[in-house]
Amino acid sequence: MNDLRALLDAVLDAIDIPSPTDAADLNQFRALLDRRAGLAVITARAVLAEPPADIQWNVDYLRRVLAEHPPTGYRHHGHTGAGR
Repeated sequence: MNDLRALLDAVLDAIDIPSPTDAADLNQFRALLDRRAGLAVITARAVLAEPPADIQWNVDYLRRVLAEHPPTGYRHHGHTGAGR
C-alpha cells in the first residue's frame, strides 16, 4: 500500500504545479503542465501493465523525469506540492 501512496504522491506532484501570475505566462504553464501530465499518464499505464512489485521503480522513474521538467520558466504564485 505504501507503493500506491508513493505513486499517487508522485502523480500529484506532476500535475499540481503553481498557477501563472498572469496571462502572459499561460502558454508556458500549459505546455509544462501538458508535459508533466503526459509523464504521469505514461507512468500510470506502466503501473497498470506491470507486476505490482514494479510500482516503486515506476515512481522513481516519474520523479526522475519530473526533475527534468521543473515548474520554472514562467512567473507563478510559488505554491507547488512538489517535494511533499
